[in-house]
Amino acid sequence: MNLNCINKKHDRMNTINFSEESAVLKIGITGQAGFIGTHLYNTLGLTPQRYVRIEFEKSFFDDNKQLEKFVESCDVIVHLAAMNRHNDPEVIYAANTGLIRKLIAAMEKTQSKPHVIFSSSIHEERKDLYGKSKKDGRLLFEKWAEENQTNFTGFVIPNTFGPFGHPFYNSVIATFCYKLTHNETPEIETDGEMKLIYVSELIQILLKAISSTPHDKNNKKNIVFQKIENTATIKVSSLLQKLQCFKSDYFEKGIIPDLNSVFEKNLFTTFLCYINHKDFFPFHLKKNTDERGSFVETIRLNSGGQISFSTTMHGITRGNHFHTRKAERFAVIKGKALIELRKVGTKEVLSFILDGENPSFVDMPIWFTHNIKNIGNEELLTLFWINEFYDPNDPDTYFEAV
Repeated sequence: MNLNCINKKHDRMNTINFSEESAVLKIGITGQAGFIGTHLYNTLGLTPQRYVRIEFEKSFFDDNKQLEKFVESCDVIVHLAAMNRHNDPEVIYAANTGLIRKLIAAMEKTQSKPHVIFSSSIHEERKDLYGKSKKDGRLLFEKWAEENQTNFTGFVIPNTFGPFGHPFYNSVIATFCYKLTHNETPEIETDGEMKLIYVSELIQILLKAISSTPHDKNNKKNIVFQKIENTATIKVSSLLQKLQCFKSDYFEKGIIPDLNSVFEKNLFTTFLCYINHKDFFPFHLKKNTDERGSFVETIRLNSGGQISFSTTMHGITRGNHFHTRKAERFAVIKGKALIELRKVGTKEVLSFILDGENPSFVDMPIWFTHNIKNIGNEELLTLFWINEFYDPNDPDTYFEAV
């Protein structure tokens, strides 16, 4: 990937106003600020040469003119906005089908024919009103596409997990991770078997559907319905056991746990994002000193990955980039450093000062741009652990100033 294409103003990169024009595919996401929406929005921003992101706000559903401008501006609309929980199931049904009717009305009013991609749920197969709202909504979109001779893709999506999911709302994994990293005790209500997909895996499927959009809007209609296969299956009790091991090894002892499968790597990456960085880091290491000098254990591994080190001269800053799948640890063992992190798309900067006289480390979650600066008077020596080997053909590194 050509990193020179990555705009450093990443939180505003690759967005346009309704009046601007572009030859690339223009993508709008309802539910842009939600769990899946945020991941899709950020991932689209990595390739501005292919996609332009049309901004969407929840208030558009209550403003016909804004909603009409939005649909007119899109080549593709990914409809993710939905109500998942409410005490009254009738409210859920009315809300979800109501959003779809508003979207269809806006497209018909403006005679817009974007490729609509809809995220339905495995609840379609159940008899609850949430599942019925998803199925009936999908059928409304199919009817619209048939009548207007345009493109529609409906996906039935398994339970999705990953970083930044909302605890007590998006998934049991989000809830368990939050509770374990905030000294609370998770409870199992039903020890059922879960069929899961990692959010980045889902995003790749959505991107493939987006990329299939014909540039000629007069192209023959194509209506697709697909059940997305899960990539992992696990019982709730087994899941909790793995996460409890993460807490015991990593959270309490600083040990990188055993990550033998893709699922375990994705689960660990998810777990890391629920740690309160402000309170947890820097994690101080034990320094053993005698007449010979000092000895410090910096990284204990039950897993693989790559360990490297760097020296940094006074006043020099390294980094100002983020990763979408790679977790890292920075351990300062000599000199004095300022480490800064900021979640992509947000403004809050977390700052940590580390000193080799009192060795410590800070871990970098995915989608957090980060840097390290030598603020001391001597050479800075830093050890790095990353959860996979460096691949120059797929570095997973995107530059953006903290």
